[in-house]
Amino acid sequence: MTSMCKVFDAKTDARYPWYKTYLNNNMGVQVARSIREFAGFTPKIGKSTYVDEAAVVLGDVELGEDVSVWPCAVIRGDMHRIRIGARTSVQDNSTLHITHAGPFNEDGWPLIIGEDVTIGHGATLHGCTIGNEVLIGIGSTVLDGAIVEDQVVIGAGTLVPPGKRLESGYMYMGVPAKQIRPLKDKERDFFKYSASNYVKLKNKFIDEYGSGQ
Repeated sequence: MTSMCKVFDAKTDARYPWYKTYLNNNMGVQVARSIREFAGFTPKIGKSTYVDEAAVVLGDVELGEDVSVWPCAVIRGDMHRIRIGARTSVQDNSTLHITHAGPFNEDGWPLIIGEDVTIGHGATLHGCTIGNEVLIGIGSTVLDGAIVEDQVVIGAGTLVPPGKRLESGYMYMGVPAKQIRPLKDKERDFFKYSASNYVKLKNKFIDEYGSGQ
């Protein structure tokens, strides 16, 4: 069975939100949406936030103002809540999920991410807490119950084990993550620069494709 894919946005067909992709086949039309209700929860999307049509944001999720979610990122609040602060960017192929409550973890772990956080391509964040002004390097993993304080750099490919706490003002690298050195002033300045750069970029995408709101 073959299928054709047609993408509609507000500029080409005002009847449909920009983030819907219609898959036509002999069974009829199926709708794939970037922003999806689940278990009675509909994601809350902040002002001027951009969610790419190839991303998925599902369930009990709140995105702050000027957040950007890039192609093939998944933010899945299906069994606990996910909260993401203003001006945070979730880059391509990142996976953001929670830890469900159950016999091995009575309360579970939500995923809480602060403001001005840059989440690099292909990162995995699972049931952890991330502070403000954090850089999470490409391909890094932060696991259940871990806490990353404000102003931390996590190097590419780093593994932050369950329950580990990363202290503010340091760079961490390795498998498992180890404290490497204090951050330089230039590195501290980069947090705000990176966040604002992605705000500018997502504004260009909104101008081109619309915000989906």
